Amino acid sequence: MKNRVALVTGAGRGIGREASLLLAAAGARVMGVARTERELATLGLDYVAADLGTPEGCARAVSETERRLGPIEVLVINHGIGSAHERLVWEQDPAVWRETMRINLDGPFELARLAVGGMCQRGFGRVVFTSSTAGEKAERCGSAYTASKHGLIGLARAIAQDAGPFGVTSNAVLPGWVRTAMAERSAGTEAEKRGVSVADVWRERAALYPSNRVLEPREVAEVIAFLCSEAAGGINGEAITVALGGVW
Repeated sequence: MKNRVALVTGAGRGIGREASLLLAAAGARVMGVARTERELATLGLDYVAADLGTPEGCARAVSETERRLGPIEVLVINHGIGSAHERLVWEQDPAVWRETMRINLDGPFELARLAVGGMCQRGFGRVVFTSSTAGEKAERCGSAYTASKHGLIGLARAIAQDAGPFGVTSNAVLPGWVRTAMAERSAGTEAEKRGVSVADVWRERAALYPSNRVLEPREVAEVIAFLCSEAAGGINGEAITVALGGVW
């Protein structure tokens, strides 16, 4: 990874932050991207604040990375919006669907569209998407999130076919429950709806896994960092579950 230029989205916290730090520790020159500059400023790496749910924000992230660090060789698309605010599909606000797709699927497509062609021209590239176990299994009251995470796996596999002949790999990582700020918000929402404590919600989530615990962000980031490495050149078009052996 030494001197490889990496763009990591959702880098202000959670999985994206840990992935940024791991890639930097491996020698990559990392550009962290997120919407909240305050969080990025504590990363200790190059960063740019941008709304990756817009074509303009995606273009800014890519152009700033290339201007300041050089051509992008590693693209980790990790940002996203959760499902805590969703409802049963017949009660779902169409605005929620559109907002989820804008952030979770349109932005990733736009970033890949802007960066992958250059990777192919140069003969090397790594693209990793953070999907979810909801990318293969549906959750109740989560039509937008589930569909978007399924879509990310399809996008990763399509890029694998398009870019694979040029030395570029594209894969998706599918975490189970991870102790992130987004998951904390969903736990709070669920606890309020059900009249239980947040601690009860986390205990139930942990019980889904044989180890009776949930993931830490760094455990997912370690898998992402490996897929970004030259050692992972034989892995392409895969959806890799990181969920402690759980069935969900």
